[in-house]
Amino acid sequence: MKESESEPDQIQESETQLWLTDSTALISPGGERSGIAGGIEICITFPTEYVKTQLQLDERANPPRFRGVGHCVTLTVQDHGVRGLYRGLSSLLYGSIPKSAVRFGTFEFLSNFARSSTGKLDGKASFLCGLGAGVSEAVLIVCPMETIKVKFIHDQASSAPRYRGFVHGVREIIREQGLRGTYQGLTPTILKQGSNQAIRFYVMTSLRNWYLGDDPQRPINPIVTGTFGAIAGAASVFGNTPLDVIKTRMQGLEAHKYKNTLDCASQILRNEGPLAFYKGTVPRLGRVCLDVAIVFVIYEEVVKVLNRVWKTS
Repeated sequence: MKESESEPDQIQESETQLWLTDSTALISPGGERSGIAGGIEICITFPTEYVKTQLQLDERANPPRFRGVGHCVTLTVQDHGVRGLYRGLSSLLYGSIPKSAVRFGTFEFLSNFARSSTGKLDGKASFLCGLGAGVSEAVLIVCPMETIKVKFIHDQASSAPRYRGFVHGVREIIREQGLRGTYQGLTPTILKQGSNQAIRFYVMTSLRNWYLGDDPQRPINPIVTGTFGAIAGAASVFGNTPLDVIKTRMQGLEAHKYKNTLDCASQILRNEGPLAFYKGTVPRLGRVCLDVAIVFVIYEEVVKVLNRVWKTS
């Protein structure tokens, strides 16, 4: 009699686990929360993103307008006030939640097929799942979001800024260039985001597996998770900043100068030298480390809550 009573409970628990697995294939369990956390982080650190973008757009052949991070901040505040350091913020804010949902949702979906029989995800599988997540977010969310951001920042540095706000700027871009104008630099964006998430998830998974050792049930403190996230973010910055520079140039107001991704890279190398591929590294490093740390902490904590609620392993 006990066996007949326990069987429905086992079936119900299996159905609950299957439902949770299917749901994470569509959206990230922490997508909304990590997106909100990312939005808060963006509001705090966006000036570093602004400075990074301006330095990457600043070509030596023009000649360059900014002598460094401090000089860029000083000129921007002099010309536009502190508010000028937040030019282009709106596009990143609007995209923060869907970007996180697509990123972690795709990663969870792919990792369901890549885990071992014991449920463990190794570094190589994590790298490939992260690559897929990065490509997905690049195509669906990041490319138009970044294109609009870069154009807004570039427009402010021009002699006669044209965009009066987010809605007006987007309308003008679409009116002049069509929807294609919001998808400039798609190839370098895919390469950048794909390598971003491949590196980050690989480093994060490798560090997590190292920390857990032979005890997969060992609790991980959020501070440890945040530290691992910051390391993963730093690794991605040093690994693909050249792709970020190329992406930024191809999304700016002078993108017409470049035939394609390779042509953009060759022009930068020929006209400005190899160091130009690492413009904006310092401000990007500060923002990315904080961003990745916060997002991974929120994501891990939400997953812990869901695992307790639905009793998943």
